[in-house]
Amino acid sequence: MKIILGLGNPGKQYERTRHNVGWWVLDHLADVWHLGGWKAEGQAHVAHGLVGNVKVRLVKPQTFMNLSGAVLASHLKRPFWSPKTDLLVIVDDVAIPVGTYRLRPQGSAGGHNGLKSVEHHVGHRDYARLRIGIEPVDPERRIGDLADYVLSPFGKTEREEILALMPRFTDAAELWLREGIVSAMNEHNGK
Repeated sequence: MKIILGLGNPGKQYERTRHNVGWWVLDHLADVWHLGGWKAEGQAHVAHGLVGNVKVRLVKPQTFMNLSGAVLASHLKRPFWSPKTDLLVIVDDVAIPVGTYRLRPQGSAGGHNGLKSVEHHVGHRDYARLRIGIEPVDPERRIGDLADYVLSPFGKTEREEILALMPRFTDAAELWLREGIVSAMNEHNGK
């Protein structure tokens, strides 16, 4: 089974924030892939089904960002499941401009508390991630306090840029499911 973990914070006040862009992508994938409704399961909301012939589970942790990795505990105990090949984490990235994204097979958390939690629970940095840019395109715009910035909503133009990328995110996720992270990176990074 492949798991796509979208990082975000629970609660209505966070729905439209930059930090919840991972959940936006999961909602889009659940709709496009006709996975049905979200169901509460432990500390997460999950949607699952088949995409082609691949079993997929979309996971939205219902803990706050810095505890996101805890939802992987039951999967890590499965003998034939490996985060190196079976996990894709979708996360916001303040170091990448809005309207851009990057796929990576591994790497550091880059200061992101959700990725730090995943890394802590997985025990290593070898898991795929789709990093979605939330940095302002205008370099003159000051971010100020990082926590305030990531927990604030996108402006209308920024939101539209993110939503316009949803077909690309879907394609990247489907390619990862079929062929793995290297093929997805080769097709999507640098475009």
